[in-house]
Amino acid sequence: MLDKQKYYSDFEAKKLICEIGRRIYAKNFVAANDGNISVKVGPSTIWTTPTGVSKGFMTPDMMVKMDLSGKVLSGKMKPSSEVKMHLRVYNENPEVNAVVHAHPPVATSFAIAGIALDKPVSSEAVVLLGRVPLAPYALPGTQEVPDSVAPFCKDYNAVLLANHGALTWGTDLIQAYYRMESLEHYALMLMYSNNIINKVNELNCDQVSDLIIIRESMGIKTGGVPPCGLGDSEISPAKQPDHTPSKDEIIESVVRKVTQEVLKNYVK
Repeated sequence: MLDKQKYYSDFEAKKLICEIGRRIYAKNFVAANDGNISVKVGPSTIWTTPTGVSKGFMTPDMMVKMDLSGKVLSGKMKPSSEVKMHLRVYNENPEVNAVVHAHPPVATSFAIAGIALDKPVSSEAVVLLGRVPLAPYALPGTQEVPDSVAPFCKDYNAVLLANHGALTWGTDLIQAYYRMESLEHYALMLMYSNNIINKVNELNCDQVSDLIIIRESMGIKTGGVPPCGLGDSEISPAKQPDHTPSKDEIIESVVRKVTQEVLKNYVK
């Protein structure tokens, strides 16, 4: 992950955008010419994907350089009209250095149904992604779209776009892309649990609270707190760990909990 003060070079940015474009195309997160990607190369400049080109078939020379006001600085092609969404995220949250917009099928199905992804059913989703709110419907390509996502840019890591798709962001392009992967994975698990297995065990407030502490120890301050079931203890903002767990301690804790669950289910 990039340091907050370090940016990709122009060469690195254009090459990485093409790589992430191939990945989201290969994963069926986009079809035809859908989606767009952008990344900062300075405090007020970005490279972004061109309009009318499949994300699976882009080359670095197709990228468009812009400033955060929307002015095109270089590039032989035109940017997508949806780059306004990206610019709004950057302007609302200066800590964001990359944005990915795609239409992952399961997550987008939740967006079409008008359902936010905010149930605490997966520890990884709570830690790495957090709550994913639903932005109201906006006509693609218009100013309504950036206005619809603006309220979520500072406190969350992703947002569903009603009847449209999803938007993720991060401190670098890899993190923004991983959040799109996590979003679709989370949506898929929730779909299976709700509609195929027909049983969902949500994490209680104490469990969510512990996960929020882990998340903050990893330097992730955004994502919100998922709602928890009635009857559970309230999550206390003042609750603090005795010490900040190291990465090895976090991994050991996760492995221990998984082992306990396996033993509980299979060793009688």
